[in-house]
Amino acid sequence: NMEHFNWVQQICESKPLVTAEFPFNETTIVWKVAGKMFCLGDIESFDSIALKCNPEKALELRAEYPQIKGAYHMSKVHWNDVTFEGLTMKFVESLINHSYEIVVQKLPKKTREIILHQ
Repeated sequence: NMEHFNWVQQICESKPLVTAEFPFNETTIVWKVAGKMFCLGDIESFDSIALKCNPEKALELRAEYPQIKGAYHMSKVHWNDVTFEGLTMKFVESLINHSYEIVVQKLPKKTREIILHQ
């Protein structure tokens, strides 16, 4: 879904120190902040994205939303697959922001300071 793709791309790439890469194969786009993954999706179907999530929050989200499941290819403790169908864009954006922030928190202090001052 190009509409979803363009929208997610815009959110991810508007953030400081974000790059888009294809480290796994030709169809899986991975957005990274300072080299660490926070969002990925399949550019051919793009009906869902995988996002990093606080483990407790991840379980709560999976219990509440049928569209949110433990990520198929990633650590299910830290990653959710989020299907767009039936979720508001505002809600999905908040999950992307959460993923970005979790990853930023684990970056070296110097890198975090660069991001804060963007």
